Order: sequence, then C-alpha cells, then structure tokens
Amino acid sequence: MAIMIKSAAEIEAMRRSGEALRQVHEAVRPVVAAGATTMDLERAAAAKVKELGVVSAFKGYHGYPAVLCTSINSEVIHGIPSDRRLLKEGDVVSIDCGVVVDGFYSDCAVTYPVGAQKPEVEKLLRVTKASLYAAIEKAVPGGRLFDISHAVQSMCEGEGLSVVREFVGHGIGRNMHEDPQLPNIGNPGKGPRLKPGMVLAIEPMINLGGPEVKVLEDGWTAVTIDGSYSAHFEHTVAITKDGPLILTR
Repeated sequence: MAIMIKSAAEIEAMRRSGEALRQVHEAVRPVVAAGATTMDLERAAAAKVKELGVVSAFKGYHGYPAVLCTSINSEVIHGIPSDRRLLKEGDVVSIDCGVVVDGFYSDCAVTYPVGAQKPEVEKLLRVTKASLYAAIEKAVPGGRLFDISHAVQSMCEGEGLSVVREFVGHGIGRNMHEDPQLPNIGNPGKGPRLKPGMVLAIEPMINLGGPEVKVLEDGWTAVTIDGSYSAHFEHTVAITKDGPLILTR
C-alpha cells in the first residue's frame, strides 16, 4: 500500500476543489423536494459544474453516466439520476458528488430528508452524520487508520444501526480512489499510522436494518437486501499537524 503524502500546496489545491464541490452541493440542495425528480437534481449539479468551469469526477468514471449519485431510501450508494424517479414525502435521498479542479479530486455526500420522517429515520440520519464527525476527529497525526473506522462502527452499532461492509472510504488526491481503503469497521490502534499530508474521503454508509447489500442489474446501484433505509455522509479530509482539515465543508 502506497499512501500518498500531499504537500501544503497540493492540500491548498484540494481545498479549492472542495470549495467548488461545496458550491455544487449548495446548488442542488434547494431542488430537493417532493415532486422533484432525481434528474432535476442532476441538471442543477451539471449546470453548476459548467458555470464553475470544473470537471465532474463521476461522469464517465468507469462509464458512470451522471454528475451525481442520487440514492433513495434503501439505495445505499451509486443510484443513477432519472426522469422517472420522483422524490416523495418521507423519502431520504443521498446526494454524492465529486469534482476535479487543477487535477485534484474532492468527494462529498449528504443524505437529505424529503419532508417529515419517522423517528427511526430521523435517528438514522442524525447518527450517521454524527459518526462522520466523530470519525473526522480521529484523523490526526500519530493515530491509526482504524481509529477512524472504529469511531463510525462504535457510534452506529451502539445506536442499533448496522454498518455496510462492502463499500469503504478511501484516499483521494490526483486520483478519485487512492490508498488506503478506509472501512467503517475496525479495531482502534490498528492500521497504517496517520501522518500529516494524508487526505481521506471518510464516508459512513449506515443501514436501519441489516448490513447486507447487493448491486442491482444496472451494475451501479447498491441497495440494502432487507429493503431498510440507508444513509451516507462524506467529507474529504486532510490530516495536518494542526489536526483534521475538512476540505469539503
């Protein structure tokens, strides 16, 4: 495993990428409402990407057809936008997006509620998001990679939720996916030593029911096998001597 160490200048370039990505997410957020299609979200994102003059990290990646991944309810990740997928009251939708600026990638996901939610779904979103920030707090020099993993696992399983095993966070930089792979389960004190200059996409993917998932026939969309709701939150985070720096805030 060759974990890339970024220079201060490279992290600054990634911060600019993260800032552009934040603006794309902000362009999409007002469109998330009952009656919108996931293609409406896609169009808002694509227009902002074009306006900013940046490159979509997702569109064309291994043949992926869109700027966004829009995953509804039991869809965990990689849901493909469609004019036929209508958001309705009580849905949740994960919006995952990445951009490339000056050769550097950023990656960020948010799961939004569409209207009022059942208490257990509100809890799923709240705990998954909280676990992301608990994990980010462990992204410090001298720590171990699985300290980050354990922060997600202990919080979410402690709240009776389950952690997706098949998909993981990852290093990121001049490539979308770099070493190391960053699972959301693990034993603290294990894994590679964390060093300043490492940049990680930290992304809890958490289910209300069991942890098992499968990929649909489209070759992309991953869903919970039991049909339970899933949530996904993600930030691109640099490890610095002064602590974690969220590049996509």
